[in-house]
Amino acid sequence: MTAGERQQGTRTQAGTSRRRLLAAAAAAPVLAGAGPAAAQARPARTAGADRWAVEPVHTRETDWGGVAHALGRGGNMLRGLIYHTGFPRRDLYVFSDGVHVTPGLALGTHVAFVRYADGSTMLMGDVVVTEDEIQQVSEAWQEHGIEQTALHKHLLAQTPDLWWTHVHAHGHDPVALARGLRAGFDRTGTPPARPPEHVPVDLDTAAIEAVLGIKGSIEDGLFKCLFLRRETIVDGHLALPSGLGSTSAFNFQPLGGGRAALSGDFAMVADEVQDVLRTLLRGGIKLVELHNHHLSEYPRLFFTHVWAVGDAVELARALRPAVDLTNVVPAG
Repeated sequence: MTAGERQQGTRTQAGTSRRRLLAAAAAAPVLAGAGPAAAQARPARTAGADRWAVEPVHTRETDWGGVAHALGRGGNMLRGLIYHTGFPRRDLYVFSDGVHVTPGLALGTHVAFVRYADGSTMLMGDVVVTEDEIQQVSEAWQEHGIEQTALHKHLLAQTPDLWWTHVHAHGHDPVALARGLRAGFDRTGTPPARPPEHVPVDLDTAAIEAVLGIKGSIEDGLFKCLFLRRETIVDGHLALPSGLGSTSAFNFQPLGGGRAALSGDFAMVADEVQDVLRTLLRGGIKLVELHNHHLSEYPRLFFTHVWAVGDAVELARALRPAVDLTNVVPAG
């Protein structure tokens, strides 16, 4: 064996040992437990993640009545595992790159709740706030045990100045989590809920679907395409349901004549980042942010927000090679 081979073997053994240590550390809080529910929960081995994790369990919309009451509006179930509630900022009149940004394109606050096999609940979300709101909102969440895991931009040179902050919490009382979240929302201008608008989408959606290899959806006058990471993502000791905090999402807002404003978000592992950024730039897609949404996920994810204005089908053609560089599958 050569010196180089011995060195490589040492690195491999060190990496394997580190993963095993991480696995043991992640399992410890679950196995130790804090009561009967925790003691009875059996952590499951997740596919693609070298650690033990507690799995999410299926729930129904009726299971989340207390959360809906605390938030002041109802939500809907996604894939039987995620209780989702939207808070679109219809109170804001936003321009970016000369485009009037509709609430669905980039002004949609979203929060999600997931129940786990140990009886606990995870809260995760992405919240739109104005620059005047961000400090008081952050103070309210910190007072109520709601963590912030990112603070960043989705748009370039927008007016008014906006920020997006990711929130996270975990506990055994989902209603208390919802109340803590609501305490922050009450310090913003987020308007009351209202039914979504059914506006026709003047785009060649079939051509966009053919280029991206996906079945999109129409919502609030936008055409939306969603891709899911193939890996199971583990946050701390909790396995995330597919599509929670690990999606690549692309929204097309019609501008007339087949043109669209594109606002998108790529979910990537470290080895994918540079190739994706390079490919997007070559296709004329503008980069807005490169950041993380989580603090303790495995594998580590990076997100880049993108923006472009142009022919919608050509924008899809620019996106496709970048999408193909990532380990994703179209949302079903």
